[in-house]
Amino acid sequence: KMAGSILSFDNPVFASYAAYAGLASMKMMGMSLITVYHRLTKGVYVNQEDLTFGASGSKEKAVVRTDQPDIERVRRLHLNDLENIPPFLVVGFLYVLTKPSPDVAVWHFRGFLACRLLHTACYLGGLQPWRAIFFFIGFATTASMAVQVVANGSL
Repeated sequence: KMAGSILSFDNPVFASYAAYAGLASMKMMGMSLITVYHRLTKGVYVNQEDLTFGASGSKEKAVVRTDQPDIERVRRLHLNDLENIPPFLVVGFLYVLTKPSPDVAVWHFRGFLACRLLHTACYLGGLQPWRAIFFFIGFATTASMAVQVVANGSL
């Protein structure tokens, strides 16, 4: 019964986690759509069979390439999300179970998502050192929660 009450939308920490986890997941999924957009508008595909989509309505201009700079930038950004958002989802869920202060928890979740969104803008815009700064702050929020999870766990 105790776990049921912790994992309930009546628990403000869980409700906040669920909302931020959902937004972070949607952000990560959105990177796939941005990749597709660039592939379609630039007519650059990774597989031969994808050429049937054509480039902006012109199949003869479509090519198979794996080195188009704009597409590769988005793919690297998507990979960065895949390396950072799933750990946030797992650690954040376990963090909820530690019964943290709602205010502290919300700032962890909010900080992580804000940093991922700002990191994305900086990555797409090629803005260093801001991209690295937002990456490390977001990483630190997940690490901070992980420390609390380990401290509350049993080794």
